[in-house]
Amino acid sequence: MTTEPVLPRIRPEIAALPPYKQGKPAGASGFKLSSNENPFPPLDGVVEAVQAATSLNRYPDATAGRLRSALGERYGVATDEVLVGAGSVSLLAAFIQAAASTGDEVVYAWRSFEAYPGLVLVAGATSVQVPNRADGGHDLDAMAAAITERTRCVLVCSPNNPTGPIVTSAEFEAFVQQVPADVLILLDEAYAEFVDDENAVDGLGERVYEAHPNVVVLRTFSKAYGLAALRVGYAIGHARVLDGARATQIPLSVTAQSETAALASLEREEEVRARVAVVVERRTRLVAGLRDAGWDVPDTQSNFVWLPTADPAVAAAFDDAGLIVRPFDDGIRISVGEEESIDRVVDVARTVSS
Repeated sequence: MTTEPVLPRIRPEIAALPPYKQGKPAGASGFKLSSNENPFPPLDGVVEAVQAATSLNRYPDATAGRLRSALGERYGVATDEVLVGAGSVSLLAAFIQAAASTGDEVVYAWRSFEAYPGLVLVAGATSVQVPNRADGGHDLDAMAAAITERTRCVLVCSPNNPTGPIVTSAEFEAFVQQVPADVLILLDEAYAEFVDDENAVDGLGERVYEAHPNVVVLRTFSKAYGLAALRVGYAIGHARVLDGARATQIPLSVTAQSETAALASLEREEEVRARVAVVVERRTRLVAGLRDAGWDVPDTQSNFVWLPTADPAVAAAFDDAGLIVRPFDDGIRISVGEEESIDRVVDVARTVSS
């Protein structure tokens, strides 16, 4: 006779879905380079603003109205064309659930953001993964060719996480022209602030959602603004398209403290740009050092680099050196971190160069 309790039935595909794997912390003398976090602390005045938001016994504004208003003013759109969520990944989940279900397909490049397959599966839809080009960038022509009458959503990640290359403005415009107008396109620009290539698509600066109402642009405060712990991101697009995600996202998921921190960060744009410039300069040196060490590093416009290797010994060598990186089946992503980490990453990479 078994003593095991009878448990609720879970969808078998969910039971088989591995949970999101977070980068482990580094030791006292090490560096955590596995989660693409900003190496700088919050901007001056942000912590103080959060500390002043002390009404913990009250629910936050479910619409994050103050932040939506500020973002609307910044980008010249109406507040109902802005949607705020608990990080851009939660918004991705809400849009995918709003657009796709059983029997539907979601097209995206692979490899790309590791959360995409799980988000599609949870929605009940089917992933259609299109291999990247040899340089690690999206093959948009192949992605367009993969669209069928079952396609409900397409994910475009620029710069692509975890490989780093951008989608150019010309490439994106040509791609959108090939996508049926009733298919949702999510332009995931979580790392847009780190881009210094003038040819890169800029979903907000170019206002692509105006000419193409099926395009929604997503951004986050987690990376360049250094608010990863507070989980706040936003989407801008056609109001009626955003309404779908408003209906599916978890209510009250953005705390008052998160909204306050984002608002305070928006007021410190000059300091943000200065910090981004430091990260970009470190990125440039890191890429050059890794290539000099013999690695074929794709052109990256983000705050990370990609080492194309399936050898687990490479990740282990970084770990042994106190450098916590993010290994995947087909490569290793290394965040651009503290100044002291740059030379150490290159030194270790040189010892395991292929």
